Amino acid sequence: MAASKARVVDIHTHMYPPSYIKILESRSTIPLVRAFPQTPDPRLILLEAEVKSLEEAANDPAAKLPGRPLTSHFASLAQKVHFMDTHGIDISVISLANPWLDFLSASESGKIGESVNEEFSRMCGEHPGRLFFFAALPLTAPLETVLAAISHVRGLEYCRGIILGTSGLGKGLDDPALLPIFEAIAAAHLTIFLHPHYGLPNEVWGPRASSEYGHVLPLALGFPMETTIAVTRMYLSGVFDKIRQLRMILAHSGGTLPFLAGRIESCIVHDGQLVREGKAGKGRRTIWEVLKEQIYLDAVIYSKVGLKAAIEASGADRLMFGTDHPFFPPLATDEQGEWESVSLNADAVAKAVGEGSGEANAIMGGNAISVLRLDQSF
Repeated sequence: MAASKARVVDIHTHMYPPSYIKILESRSTIPLVRAFPQTPDPRLILLEAEVKSLEEAANDPAAKLPGRPLTSHFASLAQKVHFMDTHGIDISVISLANPWLDFLSASESGKIGESVNEEFSRMCGEHPGRLFFFAALPLTAPLETVLAAISHVRGLEYCRGIILGTSGLGKGLDDPALLPIFEAIAAAHLTIFLHPHYGLPNEVWGPRASSEYGHVLPLALGFPMETTIAVTRMYLSGVFDKIRQLRMILAHSGGTLPFLAGRIESCIVHDGQLVREGKAGKGRRTIWEVLKEQIYLDAVIYSKVGLKAAIEASGADRLMFGTDHPFFPPLATDEQGEWESVSLNADAVAKAVGEGSGEANAIMGGNAISVLRLDQSF
């Protein structure tokens, strides 16, 4: 009997449901969707770095347009399934893209969050076994509302985790006020998918960035550093030791953590304050150990070198394939065809561990199926 084909699972794939897009269309500050007369597609404008070009485009029809075209790939369920079929993806774990519900007021985020998560659940129900989702939390709402939201999504059949940004309740992921939320997520056996959005201050990129460098600096460098800083703060504050059941998948292969973990460790053991306070002595779990015990990494890194670093840091049994769809579409070819951004990640897996190998099959789908329980009802 021939061996069955290994399944491919995409755990990093986004959608903005139609109801969410309507919210963005009604806004005058980022995040927002804005139509411009010089282009047929409305523009999705999310990043702080895009504010200047948004202001310029509002006053000058010849100015460079901010954001990116809001095509059908961002909101259409049929388009998502077509994308999966085109790239041989058997299962997708979809999630609301940044900035999630973080910009909503405390009075509205709970209700809107419940509606968005229910919408995702209905989408998954239209393609049972092929679609699951990470829920979004109304973090601007009172604590009891957030905890109720965790309980609610825990009962949704296709929910397998929580997508979370690095701001948390506004003070970062080492904020003590987040602990009851982390505890509730862990108790519900939901995995956190940590995704960046806020980057680094615009001043870091210099005066030429907005006019000459496109989105390269904030996306290629700001996002990975944001993730690295957020998780290091969690580690230093003891979150992982306080909540041993907490499990996280880090977007973009953990930012720069696989490369910088050794330097972080060296700085800890040579820090006089931490040594005096007993935080750097024997018995301490190193960041290397946390990476191999409580953290998973996606494989959205686009190169063999980056993927091998991620494997060394966390283990091939903790890596999971992703596409980052609908971002990074082909610019010179039909968007309905194959995307180079997808093949770069798949090729990196094959080059790093060997095409068709057991490790490759695990990274491309087996790990996600096991960790996120995609073979069983919740």
